[in-house]
Amino acid sequence: MNTETIVIVGAGQAGGWAAQTLRSEGFKGKIVLIGDEPHRPYERPPLSKAVLAGDAHADTTSLVKPEAFDLLDIDWRPKVTATRIDRPARLLHLTQGEPVSYDKLILCNGGRARRLDVPGADLQCVHILRSIEDAAALGAALSAGKHLLIVGGGWIGLEVAATARKKGMQVTVVEALPRLCERTVPPLISDYLLRLHRSHGVEVVLGTGVQQFARTPGGMCATLGDGREIACDAVLVGIGLVANDELAREAGLACEGGVMVDAQCRSSDADILAAGDVAAWHCEWAGRRMRLESWQNAQEQGIAAARAALGIEVNHQPLPWFWSDQYDINLQIFGMPAPSHRVVVRGDPDTHSFVVFFLDEDKVVAALGPNSAKDLRFARRLIERRTSVDPERLADIHVPLAKL
Repeated sequence: MNTETIVIVGAGQAGGWAAQTLRSEGFKGKIVLIGDEPHRPYERPPLSKAVLAGDAHADTTSLVKPEAFDLLDIDWRPKVTATRIDRPARLLHLTQGEPVSYDKLILCNGGRARRLDVPGADLQCVHILRSIEDAAALGAALSAGKHLLIVGGGWIGLEVAATARKKGMQVTVVEALPRLCERTVPPLISDYLLRLHRSHGVEVVLGTGVQQFARTPGGMCATLGDGREIACDAVLVGIGLVANDELAREAGLACEGGVMVDAQCRSSDADILAAGDVAAWHCEWAGRRMRLESWQNAQEQGIAAARAALGIEVNHQPLPWFWSDQYDINLQIFGMPAPSHRVVVRGDPDTHSFVVFFLDEDKVVAALGPNSAKDLRFARRLIERRTSVDPERLADIHVPLAKL
């Protein structure tokens, strides 16, 4: 192992796991971990739920305890941003300090919340949710009796809607597309989510966006694309993520909606790898190149990139897994559902526990459902083993999935 210095850009979950893995695999060289936030590596999912609700302190999101992090013997550079990669010289330029030399460079610099480009979007009461600071700012605006407007009916928006309703707020969700979470789930699940949130008192407006925000004597007002005006006290914009691939692009690396990598997490420069929200690779389960914005992928791809940097053979092709907690519902998704798949429903979609299977011919390729962890564990096995199934037996709740 000739590599002496490995530099990791991004101190989030992917970067944190990459650093830990380098040490656990026996790497004795220098590790430089660069993060533009002041925090040690932490997990983001609790920010929209327990941390936002005030049920958990931000420190509980840390990947490792401070003393364990110190034992990793890492040159940690908080509140520092990488500005340029000098590939011929193998140097990384920073906003503070001298350039850092590297033998291997791992890009884990994730993404940033997409902003609305409309008048008033820069008002102080218009929030995003990506960091611990974002959660603190938004959390301070959540109080019973106030009105929260959420722009974007995706996972972040719906999770925050559930949190805000639990705190006694009035909540309106505005989604530009015709249905909730349209990019990731089929109409059956979109309809279920719509019923779920409306049953908890959330007003959901579909098929229109926001044209502008304006201050009012009592708070603020949002004007929608259909001309409707909504008075509110605070706004959350949750309309997706933009990959932070500018550093890689300027260095001449191949990028397409993220840093393009192979299953070994290598970019078009074999000495530069990428993992997490910034990395785009050909996902065999989806049959296309994509970025996978999930807790699971940030962790597993961070681990894979670290191992690949050490010359260990890796093949990063995990079955995609997503989950979302809303009210007392835990919804999980395994695989990548597509419109071409045959849909088989097990259970009653009008209840809060059922599973939707997606078949390619006679094989399950994806499955999702609320409060069905046990069935989904068996579904995962069916997907990973590419087991042939009888759709009628799959739909029959009296046939144990273990027998399939």
